Amino acid sequence: MRITMIGTGYVGLVSGACFSDFGHMVTCIDKDDSKIDTLRAGGIPIFEPGLDQLVAKNVEAGRLSFDTDAHSAIQGSDVVFIAVGTPSRRGDGHADLSYVYAAAEEIAGMMDGFTVVVTKSTVPVGTGDAVEEIIRKANPAADFAVVSNPEFLREGAAIEDFKRPDRVVIGTDDERARESMRELYRPLFLNETPIVFTTRRTSELIKYAANAFLATKITFINEMADLCEAVGADVKQVAKGIGLDKRIGGKFLNAGPGYGGSCFPKDTLALTKTANDYGTPLQIVESVVEVNARRKKAMAQKIIKAMGGDVKGKTIGLLGLAFKPNTDDMRDAPSLDIVPALVGAGATVRAYDPESMDEARKMMTGLEFSRDAYSAIEGADALVIITEWDQFRALDLDRVKAALKTPQIIDLRNIYDPRMMAGLGFTYEGIGLPSV
Repeated sequence: MRITMIGTGYVGLVSGACFSDFGHMVTCIDKDDSKIDTLRAGGIPIFEPGLDQLVAKNVEAGRLSFDTDAHSAIQGSDVVFIAVGTPSRRGDGHADLSYVYAAAEEIAGMMDGFTVVVTKSTVPVGTGDAVEEIIRKANPAADFAVVSNPEFLREGAAIEDFKRPDRVVIGTDDERARESMRELYRPLFLNETPIVFTTRRTSELIKYAANAFLATKITFINEMADLCEAVGADVKQVAKGIGLDKRIGGKFLNAGPGYGGSCFPKDTLALTKTANDYGTPLQIVESVVEVNARRKKAMAQKIIKAMGGDVKGKTIGLLGLAFKPNTDDMRDAPSLDIVPALVGAGATVRAYDPESMDEARKMMTGLEFSRDAYSAIEGADALVIITEWDQFRALDLDRVKAALKTPQIIDLRNIYDPRMMAGLGFTYEGIGLPSV
């Protein structure tokens, strides 16, 4: 099949590359000339493990191309995906759909023959209806169907998630569109991937409901961590004990500094706004949003308290800035709340992250960036771990102890064992763990 992907951000680029690897002919479109030039030259504008090789392989095979001109690509396409950004709208928290609607307007004048227009972007309930109305108004004679096909990609594991997903959700009542989508995802049918066909509005809501539920699990275990600290219990054991219940499951039960990233913060907020518009407020999700925002801000105070209540004139070696490992994404990362608060309290912060420091430089000032983990630690009064990159899980602890001015570690991801650390002579504090 011939596919056009409007937008070469995270979702569009990963999806386009994976569809081309299935054997489809894919053209990825973006209005940003520099981004297209980078992609044509073999560069990848985002960090996602394995994406550079996947793109290169399919470009070489002639199945994947990049362009700024959408016209010829859309004219020859069976399926056109809208994969543009839907950030939180300034002032009210609703999803900003201006890019989606602009893409729909553009697609309307370029279609030739029956075309399936798919919203891959995360959009509120009813957006597909609006996209259909825009296209119909701009081109009354057009033969098309609008489909919802939300993405469920985890940054850092996106290729695996696309090729071996838990499920694929497709929202449409048009039988021709269903057949096109079946053909598009045929390689996954062969792998017996569950394909959920439903209505467009239901599909749109599934995406938001999934992200809200996962954000709720994270926030729940974070609040349990606070209780564990107060009563002397171990949140890791609590998470294990409840996670073994198959009705609950162990995923997303790792206590930490709060969720961030490109999806959970904006999607939970947008969902609450939509619910309020329809007169059905989601009090649980509203609480999740509020608790998570407070938690990220509270982490700096946790660090300051662990360092004696005052960090003025002290140096903190900080490992990890991205919101999670295996990505350079800094959007709503806990570090954006933690680092400025520490700097504002008078600390010198030396930070290292394997991938996100270029992005962090654009979003934070007042901190020093180090070339590696050990140079960030050298001479510091304490080591703080914010992001659980694999390379931070196996630090040379003898070297760490020798490099630190005082052997103190504040681990916001619980990647080390408190008893082992105490045995090595460290003052160690995690999240929701009893004192050793």
